[in-house]
Amino acid sequence: MVIAIYPGSFDPITLGHLDIIERGGMLFERVIVAVLCNTSKKPVFSVEKRVEQIRECTQHLLNVEVDSFTGLTVEYAKLHKAGVLLRGLRVLSDFEKELQMAHTNKTLSEAIETVFLATTTEYSFLSSSTVKEIAQFGGEISHLVPENVARDLYVYYSKPNQ
Repeated sequence: MVIAIYPGSFDPITLGHLDIIERGGMLFERVIVAVLCNTSKKPVFSVEKRVEQIRECTQHLLNVEVDSFTGLTVEYAKLHKAGVLLRGLRVLSDFEKELQMAHTNKTLSEAIETVFLATTTEYSFLSSSTVKEIAQFGGEISHLVPENVARDLYVYYSKPNQ
């Protein structure tokens, strides 16, 4: 059984991320969406909230789990007996960064492969930071993120001092 880890901060999860999760679920027996606890970033949503959001919008995918972790992705993958790190690519600049990360991960574990999926064309421009910027100024984001996430973002940015 091939288990794939799809790591990321997912702050917030977008329809582009969801597309990669769904397609990964067709390729691998099990996909674990692993929300990274990155202490160097100031996220909009807590790790717990992001895990909850992702669980809600992936509940229809029976072979997808959602978890969180700190530390090295490769160590998390080993702990869960995963053989694949799943990554999405949008643009050429993503490829350079992702390839460097894949090579680095390979030096940490020869047994874990990185598999890249090209983002579906309609989501090739989409990033979490773009979604947050649009939401911050009250723009329409329901075509960019799952419905539950759009609601949470609108609530977050409707509060004073956000």
